[in-house]
Amino acid sequence: MATQLGFLFDQTLCTGCKACQVACKDKNDLPVGVTWRRVAEYSGGTWQQDGDTFVPNVFAYYTSISCNHCENPVCVQVCPTTAMHKDENGIVTVDEDKCVGCRYCEWACPYSAPQFNPATGHMSKCDMCADYRAEGQDPACVAACPSRALAWGPIDELRAEHGTLAGVEPLPDPSITRPNLVITPHRDAQPSGAGTGALANPEEL
Repeated sequence: MATQLGFLFDQTLCTGCKACQVACKDKNDLPVGVTWRRVAEYSGGTWQQDGDTFVPNVFAYYTSISCNHCENPVCVQVCPTTAMHKDENGIVTVDEDKCVGCRYCEWACPYSAPQFNPATGHMSKCDMCADYRAEGQDPACVAACPSRALAWGPIDELRAEHGTLAGVEPLPDPSITRPNLVITPHRDAQPSGAGTGALANPEEL
């Protein structure tokens, strides 16, 4: 396999504008109900007493997430037809000629990356814009981000420059699938599984 590719997400720069989400949906002509990249808003907080006064102590931050092309992709493990597989760059892709639409991968993935396309009867997912990458272009989501919160490249290089953090709320524990993702955390980001907040937009995810 060639160099494993991955995503970098700088949470400190994300404003939750969803340009990445819209660009992905537009580029791939995805139907209603199918969204390969999504933006989660995680928020919470309490009131804090300061003498006789109560002041709000609240937080909110955004997380742009798509397929993480994991080192240990459970979607590949559960696929009964080998339609779900990793290519030469470590990108998890779907072979539509083999896919029977059983949705096992959808149920297994903790990131909800594989999604059923009712128009084709097959599973669909992010392939990190393989066609764009072949032409030397950035994936659509990366190119569309106005604050440059998203980047991509060889995961070893991203980790060497930006660290290895891949688990903040509301994302699952990265030890489950070992995602090829690096996160520069927001100042209020909380570790996966230890958060005190809640998703503010669960219906969008």
